[in-house]
Amino acid sequence: MCCWDVRRGPRLLLPLLLTCCLVPASRQIRYTIPEELDHGAFVGNIAEDLGLDISKLSSRRFRIVSGSNKQHLEVNLENGILFVNEKIDREEVCEFQPLCSLHLQVVMENPLELYRVEVEILDINDNAPSFPWQDYVLEVTESAAPGARFPLESAQDPDVGTNSLRTYKLSPNGFFSLEVQSRTDGSKFAELVLERPLDREQQKTHRVLLTAMDGGVPERSGTALIIVSVLDANDNVPTFDQTFYRVSLQENVPRGTLVIKLNATDLDEGTNGEIEYSFSGHAPQKVRDLFMVEPRSGNVRVKGVLDYEKSNLYELYVQAKDRGPSAVAVHCRVLLNLLDVNDNAPEVILTSVSTPVMEDAPPGTVIAVISVMDRDSGDNGDVSCDIPKNVPFQLHSSYKNYYTLVTTEVLDREAVPDYNITISARDFGSPPLMTRKVITVQVTDINDNTPTFVQPSYTVYVIENNPPGASICSVTALDPDYNQNAYLSYSILEGHIQGMPVSTYVSINSDSGNIYALRSFDYEQIRNFQIRVQAQDAGFPPLSSNVTVNVFILDQNDNVPVIVSPVPKNGTVATEVLPRFADPGYLVGKISAMDADSGQNSRLSYQILHATDATLFSIALYTGELRTIRALSDKDATKHRLVIQVRDNGQPALSTSVSIVLTVVDSIPETPSELNDLPLNPDPSTTSSLTLYLIVSLGSVSFTFLVAIIVLTIIKCHKDRVSLQDYKCSSMPTCCCCLRSASSGDVFKNSNINLQISSGNKVQTNCMESSGSGSQNYCYKVCLTPESAKSDFMFLKPYNSTTQNNEKIPEKTAPGKGGQNPPAVNNAVNEIKLPNTDWSPQKTQKPGLKRHKEDASHIQWRMEPQVWRPISATCPSAGLST
Repeated sequence: MCCWDVRRGPRLLLPLLLTCCLVPASRQIRYTIPEELDHGAFVGNIAEDLGLDISKLSSRRFRIVSGSNKQHLEVNLENGILFVNEKIDREEVCEFQPLCSLHLQVVMENPLELYRVEVEILDINDNAPSFPWQDYVLEVTESAAPGARFPLESAQDPDVGTNSLRTYKLSPNGFFSLEVQSRTDGSKFAELVLERPLDREQQKTHRVLLTAMDGGVPERSGTALIIVSVLDANDNVPTFDQTFYRVSLQENVPRGTLVIKLNATDLDEGTNGEIEYSFSGHAPQKVRDLFMVEPRSGNVRVKGVLDYEKSNLYELYVQAKDRGPSAVAVHCRVLLNLLDVNDNAPEVILTSVSTPVMEDAPPGTVIAVISVMDRDSGDNGDVSCDIPKNVPFQLHSSYKNYYTLVTTEVLDREAVPDYNITISARDFGSPPLMTRKVITVQVTDINDNTPTFVQPSYTVYVIENNPPGASICSVTALDPDYNQNAYLSYSILEGHIQGMPVSTYVSINSDSGNIYALRSFDYEQIRNFQIRVQAQDAGFPPLSSNVTVNVFILDQNDNVPVIVSPVPKNGTVATEVLPRFADPGYLVGKISAMDADSGQNSRLSYQILHATDATLFSIALYTGELRTIRALSDKDATKHRLVIQVRDNGQPALSTSVSIVLTVVDSIPETPSELNDLPLNPDPSTTSSLTLYLIVSLGSVSFTFLVAIIVLTIIKCHKDRVSLQDYKCSSMPTCCCCLRSASSGDVFKNSNINLQISSGNKVQTNCMESSGSGSQNYCYKVCLTPESAKSDFMFLKPYNSTTQNNEKIPEKTAPGKGGQNPPAVNNAVNEIKLPNTDWSPQKTQKPGLKRHKEDASHIQWRMEPQVWRPISATCPSAGLST
């Protein structure tokens, strides 16, 4: 430790103001500076003395915390110099205490470091001794004997140590001398001593100058004039019971509380024996402000507020003087000890608070540094500090009355975003006093939560023909994080729908999650698809989650029924023939139509809008079978025009119509019309003449056909015993065909079957043709008899797409939607999709056809080759069926 002697002279005053003493002791330093330094005066380089990096003072929030309201000292964060921020008056800060120090705490964060700094304030001689009065009248009886003592008013000097009051000096005179004495606290007081008798008749008053001097450099002094008035003699003086009294009193007693009752007696009588009490001149002004003496009773009472923390000991000098002439005052001393009471609650000072704190901060992270002070003493000044136990924090004691608030576990902002921690400081007084202070600790969010969709998956139904840009649904995800960690953006993951990028079908609003259709959907082209939506937050690193959106397209009645059969020959009108011998219920023909829609939108119904004779024809509502109501007569017209409407069951319903011109003939031509088949029960009168010829022809043709088939089959099987491509159909105009079943059941495997409706003269109009596209093609025909209850399925001979002479075989296809061919048999499942002919499968199904699936738009037939056997069939050409 190094110190400067402030008494070396004025030449050393300036170095004293700029020099300090540094005492390092276990993270604590001590400076010594004089009082009354100007703002900015150098105290010390605290950064160098503590061994700190000056460049990190600002970033680590270097600061000084003092317990007082005034910030007397401050630190320059650029150079680490501790300087005077506010002029320090030692007498104001420490009053009459011999040692005056400022206790500071230096705090640095990241990481937290604490240092204790003590700055001792040295007194300078800035106050001169002063008397409470300028002129003091002292009455002394002329009978006073030499050696009599007369206490004088003491001078007051707020300085301490050598700068305080040192001695008194009396101006030269022939009657009085001065004797200086010391009190228990070291202060000085003077007594005037009579050196020789006074003679009032010679000199009534004496004037002497009393000078009080301190020990400072330079020396300061104060003076007062003592006027000694010589009185006539008063033989007896009052006498106190004791010259010294000791009493104790608790602090903060109310005003008027009795301190002590003094008693003095005087043997004189009358006014010479009546005693008056008062403070003597030795009592300082501070004592006079706090206490009072009742002149008549001698009771000393409390006048002001007694505070143990300011001063715990008072000396009261009381004098007693009778009321007689030439009264002489006698003195006594009362020593008052104040007792401390627990009148100061603990003070909780937040030295440093690090908030907010990251929610992933490890246990033991320092949140705050807390200092607790209590101005009381003893048990009244001992303090305990605690916090509630239901919070994830603890208080750790670092120094005396210094605590650190640390975390005990990892915090979760989503569970508790902030904590209000109540710090309770309680002293050990009786009764104890307690102070509570609330610290709010905010928890900073980190991106530790993945966005979560409110639904595990979404199912959306969209009606076809929707306008492009329309919103089809909205997805929502939630993220319990905060700020940008909870800000979500939505996107559609890459993928393909029917070979096209998903971005060409839908888009999404990245902020709201609304999904929009970029095109108008067509149920007939696509019925459902899936998209994957991703929600990603804006945290670092970002977190995301996905959800599946299933989009189902709902059908709308947007397709008009298309009439497949009969096909108008001139574009608008179909011409057919009707035998004049047709009986009631005769099947004139069957109207076949198809609708690309599904469900009720493709359920078709048939009705006659216009007929030449409404009593002659009727049509089945759902099958489209056109029958006669009655037999024809000679009066009926030879031509009949029918307008038939095909209507679906959608809302609103769509319809189409076809005009059919029926010509009544005596006999049906050899080539059947597109619309008619022969009735099930032909008239015997018209067929009896042909029976014999047909039997002979049928037998010869069948025999020839069977022989040819057997020969061809043997040759083909010899080439390839596994392959079933050994079928050949005859080119007979009667459309006979043969079929052989393979044991493997794969007759139709890898075949591409296309159904065709032929309108040529060589093929019956009510026969269906199906051809393959492989190396070995097959030709099939479905022949319809006039009776709808029967139909035959025939195989024609195998053929290539090109004949032997490289001539292309012409194909006629029924008109479909948009000019397309009717639906083909699915190659994967070996199914034949026939136009919507509304056949009844239990009536029209042959052993080789099995109904697979039926809706309002088409009938699918599964080929079951296992049930086929070699047969020979002949399509009727003259009203007979096999």
